[in-house]
Amino acid sequence: MEAGLTIKDRLLAQRIYLILGALFIASLVVSNLIFQKFFHWDFFGLYTFEISVGILPYPITFLITDIISEVYGKKKANQVVTAGIFASFFSLLIVFVSSAVPATTWSPVNDALFNQVFGATAVAVFASMMAYLFAQYIDIRIFHFWKRVTKGKHLWLRNNFSTFLSQFIDTFTVLLLLCSFGKIDWALFGPLLLSGFLFKVLIAACDTPFLYAAVYLFRRRFGLKLGEELRDFEIISERSN
Repeated sequence: MEAGLTIKDRLLAQRIYLILGALFIASLVVSNLIFQKFFHWDFFGLYTFEISVGILPYPITFLITDIISEVYGKKKANQVVTAGIFASFFSLLIVFVSSAVPATTWSPVNDALFNQVFGATAVAVFASMMAYLFAQYIDIRIFHFWKRVTKGKHLWLRNNFSTFLSQFIDTFTVLLLLCSFGKIDWALFGPLLLSGFLFKVLIAACDTPFLYAAVYLFRRRFGLKLGEELRDFEIISERSN
């Protein structure tokens, strides 16, 4: 399969990988910055979710790692996860420096307001990164375990089974750390854990068609067989010049 890929195909695969990585990192960083706002959502009268808005972009990261895992392989998925960790800590450094410099008297956002919004970002990023580190690597490992067991079949199975477990670990870990640091009352731990996990399970189930559509387009464009991955798709730019 690899020998049949043209340089143009390999460059396209590389560009798509970079775009997916950029979307992954943007979703992850934003989720850490907006987490302090909480909202409620009445799900057709069956259940009322009380969750942080930071959870909204987070499921996108798991969808993207599942796409990358399925098409590009485990190694490339782990690389994106690692890049996300560095990006999150770099964003934390920027927030820290921004908080340290004094605001002018005419600044629309003064120091008190800035610190109220971003003051807990350090704790949030730490908690999120610990949860994220466990959850994402576990998600990728379980995804590929089921891929081997099913011999590349039943994409829905590995997508949902890997995401359900990893999302529970993520939700549990981040709430445990936030409660331990006093950012959230322990009385809210159970309700937030249930709401967060159920919401992520619901989103994970809903994103399955999008995963199938993405994988179908990749297979059609690059001539991949069932369970086959794009490997060694990077091209040194000078080769095509």
